[in-house]
Amino acid sequence: MESFQEQVSKESLIYLGIALVVLVLLYWGTSVVMKRMGKNPKYLLPTGSFKKLATPLLLIFLSVLLRMKALRDVLNLEEAGFWFRKASTLLFIFAMSWVMIALLKIVKQIVIRNYDVGVADNLKARKVYTQFTILERIFIFIIILLAVGFALMSFPEIRELGLSVFASAGVAGIIIGFSAQKFIGTILAGIQIAIAQPIKLDDVVIVEGEWGRIEEITLTYVVVAIWDKRRLIVPTPYFIDKPFQNWTKTSADILGTVFLYVDYNVPFDKLREEQTRILKSTDLWDGKVDVLQVTDSKPTCVEVRALMSAKDSPTAWDLRVHVREKLIVYLQENYPESIARTRIRLDQDHQK
Repeated sequence: MESFQEQVSKESLIYLGIALVVLVLLYWGTSVVMKRMGKNPKYLLPTGSFKKLATPLLLIFLSVLLRMKALRDVLNLEEAGFWFRKASTLLFIFAMSWVMIALLKIVKQIVIRNYDVGVADNLKARKVYTQFTILERIFIFIIILLAVGFALMSFPEIRELGLSVFASAGVAGIIIGFSAQKFIGTILAGIQIAIAQPIKLDDVVIVEGEWGRIEEITLTYVVVAIWDKRRLIVPTPYFIDKPFQNWTKTSADILGTVFLYVDYNVPFDKLREEQTRILKSTDLWDGKVDVLQVTDSKPTCVEVRALMSAKDSPTAWDLRVHVREKLIVYLQENYPESIARTRIRLDQDHQK
């Protein structure tokens, strides 16, 4: 019975040993470089960047080893060369896709860490975060689609089937195209939202009569967090095809309005003074807008609009509620006769 040294050529062992040493050095060199870049303020890679790339890099190195003839010689599996090469190809495609997705996530972390969505004036941060979130999903979708396509095309039988399908597409292709039209339109709407940005993450919107915030944007749908903790799921084409209100399109700060319906004898100047006092006594007001106007007159009452500003939409809501309550209390305590009432005039003839 032949010994191991007699079965395996020295050349195969040397080639395999050199390949292992080179791959180990490459892996070690990559880890050292990335860890140093993570500590250098000039580069400052996100924490755990190398951990995200470690596994797919090992799989790429393994795919290289599987393709080597020296490995098959050492394992005495030369007759299984086709399966080794096929496994190497599939593993390389899978690992490269993994590396590209991991790199994409690292780049996203590097870019968006300079923008804090939690600050009061977060318009620019929300723009950048929205663009990168949607574009990240687009690229991941394309990477996975291409990876699956390359993996399937690596099989000759499937490649021939694909060519024959393309050659005889004809009417079937047109039917499939019409069937996929809505799906493609939805994907394109998601891309358009990423570029044109009619909405951004954390925008305050009114959709289908519901007030809420944009919580999540995907390629096919948008999640709106309603004020009462419900979630409204809206297809992305909705924000391209239909009108809706976006309260924070250009800035985070917002104007709030309070309508009061009072009697004709209400002292407007006193009401204005009280509104100013109320606003100055609360931290909810940002100190920019303080207006009280008579916006309409009706047979039974006068419409008064109180206009005020706040740093963001939730604060504006709390401020409106606060001002409305305080103004009503002020009228109740000081000018109860100014509260709107329904009057009915009866003629003396009818009274008899």
